[in-house]
Amino acid sequence: MEENSGYIAAVRLLNRPDGTSTLEKGKIPVLQSMNTTACWFSNTTEEWEKNKHPAPRRQYVVTLKGQLRFKVSDGSTFNIEPGIILLAEDVAAEGHSWEMTAGEKWERLYIPIEDNADDFFISE
Repeated sequence: MEENSGYIAAVRLLNRPDGTSTLEKGKIPVLQSMNTTACWFSNTTEEWEKNKHPAPRRQYVVTLKGQLRFKVSDGSTFNIEPGIILLAEDVAAEGHSWEMTAGEKWERLYIPIEDNADDFFISE
């Protein structure tokens, strides 16, 4: 993705009509007020989280530490590391799985998106 100070790189996980999930690469504008609810940090990882699962809610996932490879149910993969925002919106699909590719711990911030609110994602 081309460097542009007006945007942050992002990957969005989406539901497909056939019940699988897919991904879309894009960006989110900076200095945009977000339509979010309470947020929290996490640095724990349960083994079930690494297996295929849908997102529990529409949410931004901001990686603070660690590098991961995600796989969606259509077989596509992508990497997440600090500086790339994950929009988890595959709430009704088979979901996604992930594995650590660098580091021992995934430190992250979850920011749920309010129901029916714009996620401000811009597709490439």
